[in-house]
Amino acid sequence: MYRNVTRMAAIAGAIVLLGLAAASTAGAYSLRIPQVTIGSSSETTLQAYLNGVGESITVATDQADVQVLTTDVSGNALFTLMLEIAGNANGNAIGIYNADQAIPTTFPVFPGSAGPGYFAVVSFQSGGNLVVNLFNSSAGLVSSNSYGGVNASAFGFYLSGPGGTFYSEDGRNAGGAAQALMFAGTGVNFGQWWMAWEDQQAGDRDFNDAVLLLESVAPVPTQTKSWGGVKALYR
Repeated sequence: MYRNVTRMAAIAGAIVLLGLAAASTAGAYSLRIPQVTIGSSSETTLQAYLNGVGESITVATDQADVQVLTTDVSGNALFTLMLEIAGNANGNAIGIYNADQAIPTTFPVFPGSAGPGYFAVVSFQSGGNLVVNLFNSSAGLVSSNSYGGVNASAFGFYLSGPGGTFYSEDGRNAGGAAQALMFAGTGVNFGQWWMAWEDQQAGDRDFNDAVLLLESVAPVPTQTKSWGGVKALYR
């Protein structure tokens, strides 16, 4: 009897710990208010894609209020270009930038020539050094680049192409428009992040022009501010 009670207590304790862990992770971000309208009512490409890869995400209501990221304790991250449905696909370059700068320093990751299946192993090293190893969809090394002066604790993403240059921080885009949406991964992708891009300022707002899966990064709490407010912070 004592043994059974002890076993039940251990199981109950484990369930509590798992619940606390899940609550802690869920509490690391909040949802966008308001949620961004995605295209027209007939635009279902992004939703269909996420459904097809086993995600339990509703793109109209599960948009996370995450615009700036930080690395985890490993300092190593994996970014994968999962989907590109855009006329400008061959011209859209994607990288990261220092989110603590009014005029941000940018660090290229994916060139315009990268396509679905390309991935980058990104190492944030001591002293602000960054090493980006880019691989193609066959895991062949395409390039290896090193950069200095990177803020591993607060970086955003940018997309630059024929349609313009856009940032993951709304306040850096014209009119404070959202050009990138973030979704928390579910199931086997729990703890990872989906980033979905619109590559034109006045585009169709389908957010399927480039879709990334980001691993081993964590959200930095969003501070709502205008572009003027961004500049004022760093004068």
